[in-house]
Amino acid sequence: MADPRPDSPLRTRTARQTGEGAAFSPLYRQIKDLLVQSLERGEWKPGELIPSEIDLAARFQVSQGTVRKAVDELAAEHMLLRRQGKGTFVATHHEARVRYRFLRLAPDEAGEGGRAENHVLECRRIRAPAEIARALELRAGETVVSIRRQLAMNHAPVIIDDIWVPGAAFRGLTLDLLKANRVPLYGLFESEFGVSMVRADEKIRAVAASEEVAALLHVTPGTPLLQVDRISYTYGDRPMEVRRGLYLTDHYHYRNSLN
Repeated sequence: MADPRPDSPLRTRTARQTGEGAAFSPLYRQIKDLLVQSLERGEWKPGELIPSEIDLAARFQVSQGTVRKAVDELAAEHMLLRRQGKGTFVATHHEARVRYRFLRLAPDEAGEGGRAENHVLECRRIRAPAEIARALELRAGETVVSIRRQLAMNHAPVIIDDIWVPGAAFRGLTLDLLKANRVPLYGLFESEFGVSMVRADEKIRAVAASEEVAALLHVTPGTPLLQVDRISYTYGDRPMEVRRGLYLTDHYHYRNSLN
């Protein structure tokens, strides 16, 4: 693996980290970090072609193989998308392969799925409850946008989502905008507000449907549901969404892949 030249920004960065006592980071991970910083700054927008590996290697003054390893990791993490014969693009939630990456509900029987339908029930600006403020790393009392929606499969409701996002980052997010929206929610966040969700942490548990939720899912109170609590992050590991989903799993299951 080629060592960065004396005038390379990587060498300066490595020396500075060493002086501060930071742990050693492999060169390709440093390149990966710099690429993420470029994504975070908006140097390349969602859906845009990024420079070739040759150009990036020249820019960072490292070998092409080092760049390729960094790009491979970002592609594996769904931040970048390789297209055969066309190059590497910034991943977008409008892309078919990425669009439903965060939707894990799958039918028990093949061909049973049908098209997902979103029904936005509520959207309002509120003071963040303490738990939500902590999860979004906001100060107590800061404004959040609170959304409730119902997701149906084959016209039958199967999910109730309660969603909270920072009010400052989502000025202009209204009930009218959500009801007029025809793209996935994360696609809307990306195109209208410049917020790309790149990863999420989830906790899953079994719960019983409350009377309120049972009415929305057209089931009897006490029906077993799957509760999925999610925090979604944008670049730089900044939390930008808290979501609690209640899933009816009579004919569907929650699917996950572990690497």
